[in-house]
Amino acid sequence: MSAQLAPGDKAPSFTVSAIGGAYKEPTIVSLADFLGQTVVLYFYPKDDTPGCTKQACALRDGWQEISQKAQVFGVSIDSIKSHEKFLKKHSLPFALLSDEDHAMVENYGVWVEKSMYGKTYMGTERTTFVIDPKGKIKAVFPKVKPDEHFAQVLEALG
Repeated sequence: MSAQLAPGDKAPSFTVSAIGGAYKEPTIVSLADFLGQTVVLYFYPKDDTPGCTKQACALRDGWQEISQKAQVFGVSIDSIKSHEKFLKKHSLPFALLSDEDHAMVENYGVWVEKSMYGKTYMGTERTTFVIDPKGKIKAVFPKVKPDEHFAQVLEALG
């Protein structure tokens, strides 16, 4: 796992499959595709779990406001097929990125040891990165609480 990224750091590049939003079919996207635009990458543990659904639906409900300020992508290690079900079930208007090989979660430093019921395992820490139009990290929200996420992102976008 890499060191924790901080505002001012260059955002790690990525090339992954996207589905949803502008992408009706699975499409390969890279961070370089969005230079000149503000990008929000929100990493979440798993499609269609309670906290992840609450977080995604808050972005959906505030979509009109947030979509004018940034390209928004949810990122998890789930498959495109899983993402398609999640997008459809909750009418999500933004794209989800599939990081099945864990490259993004590792490069962004959010693949961490977690514990539940006394057992430890590796998983995605709920973290959001706001990336400026030049590809630098503008803001980082580690260990985001789903209820507070939308307001934090909107404030960072100004």
